[in-house]
Amino acid sequence: MASCSLSSAWTAKQNKVFEKALVEYDEDTADRWHKVARAVGGKSAEEVKRHYQLLVEDILRIETGQMPRANYHSAGIRGTLPSYLPVPSPAFS
Repeated sequence: MASCSLSSAWTAKQNKVFEKALVEYDEDTADRWHKVARAVGGKSAEEVKRHYQLLVEDILRIETGQMPRANYHSAGIRGTLPSYLPVPSPAFS
């Protein structure tokens, strides 16, 4: 298991900036992960790439029934999955 450092913890603000940066820097953007990391602040390109991979893996588990869907409606949260997320795939390049 990888060691846990302070930089591995993500704040709510960093997650929000991360989501916005994924929209701004789509998969065709050169140096995407460096640009996302710069936008988020306090994270390396490798950390933001891994954060994205974990997000996609979570979505894949939800879509395949391995993880229950969160009941956002009952929590007062409305909306759908962000449009910047790809169709989940278990393989990463």
